[in-house]
Amino acid sequence: MAHAILMPKPGQMTEDCTVIAWHKREGDPVHRGDVLFEIETDKSTMEVEAFDEGVLLRIVAPEGATIPVNAVCAWVGEAGESVPEGAPAAVGAAVEAPGALEAAVALDVPTAVPATPAGAAAPPAARGEGRLRISPRAARTAAEAGIDPRGIAGTGPEGRITERDVRAAIEARTSAATPAPAPVPVGAAAANAVPALGEGEEPPRPLSRMRRVIAARLALSATTIPTFTVTAGVDVTGLLALRRELKSDGIDLSVTDYVLAAVAQALVEFPDVNARTDGISVWPRRAVHLGLAVSLPAGLVVPVIRDADRLSVYGLHAEAARLATAARDGRLGPDGLTGSTFTVSNLGMFGVDAFTAIINPGESGVLAVASAQETPVAVNGGLAVRSIMRLTLTADHRMVDGELGARFLNAIRRRLENHRELRRDAALG
Repeated sequence: MAHAILMPKPGQMTEDCTVIAWHKREGDPVHRGDVLFEIETDKSTMEVEAFDEGVLLRIVAPEGATIPVNAVCAWVGEAGESVPEGAPAAVGAAVEAPGALEAAVALDVPTAVPATPAGAAAPPAARGEGRLRISPRAARTAAEAGIDPRGIAGTGPEGRITERDVRAAIEARTSAATPAPAPVPVGAAAANAVPALGEGEEPPRPLSRMRRVIAARLALSATTIPTFTVTAGVDVTGLLALRRELKSDGIDLSVTDYVLAAVAQALVEFPDVNARTDGISVWPRRAVHLGLAVSLPAGLVVPVIRDADRLSVYGLHAEAARLATAARDGRLGPDGLTGSTFTVSNLGMFGVDAFTAIINPGESGVLAVASAQETPVAVNGGLAVRSIMRLTLTADHRMVDGELGARFLNAIRRRLENHRELRRDAALG
């Protein structure tokens, strides 16, 4: 009996994924654990493995197709076995028309892409020898620009097309194209017309898939979660001195590492801030899984440090570095991006005085960490210059009221200003 290979659901909010490469062809033998194909979600790429033995009978979702989760991507069964007639293309949802990435690898080459001159050797990526060699980031960039990557000569290893190659092709196309003046809409059509380009404006480009997902989630948060913010200044003079001392001994910990440690321990002290609600029920959570906002060229991702309250400052440093590197390389799987109970967003390295962050749906709060600023403050009846770092908590008012939010923020401040605790953590390693 033929078995359907379904599009996995990598994350709670993931609705569809794009097939970027097949590792098996129709007729190839399939063994349990074999990598069948690669998919791209809104925030990472991942491999899909086989759970059934047999032969790959039919590929339903070609490379470049954007498919809803739980939709049929292929069939595996006995050699010569036919795929069930009338089998649904999706389980619980219809297969969508191929998206932007499919348009980028369609048979018709966009007229804006220069064709290979007659008699000239085709670039390695366009010769049709095996599958297209292109990095996921380059494929995404080509899709967003509507460029067929097969017309691009790759400069990477073995002719692989890189993001730099795609961007060079985009620049060449933009330079060659001379857009005609847009007609001025008349009458009722003017209300629905796309505005003409203003002086100094370039032609519009679509939001990336990641940006669209970010926009949808933040709009959901802003329109469904009643929030309030509370800000506190933290004297991190001692913390910065400790960092310098440790660095001279070859131990390079960041302020973020200590903030993560303080937040994780404060969430244990205030479990209500670690819970979630839908406005009707409350789900308490014992585990402390911290999300750490990481900026990428295409948008923002929030890798998750699991059981953060059980890690030392050194453990948090190592895990945060590992996750950030994986996120920037596009190697974070579902486990690395889902399940956070609270998020920390640090812009301190960019010299900001203070800012507020938007709550990730499913959490009750987010902490925004600003820069440490030298500030004159009153100390023991005198004036001194201290390094003050502003922390701003944005909280879900359905669960966290002003008093609880203030006590939670003060608990974080107390830990960051407690030199004895900071040194003890450093000694524990």
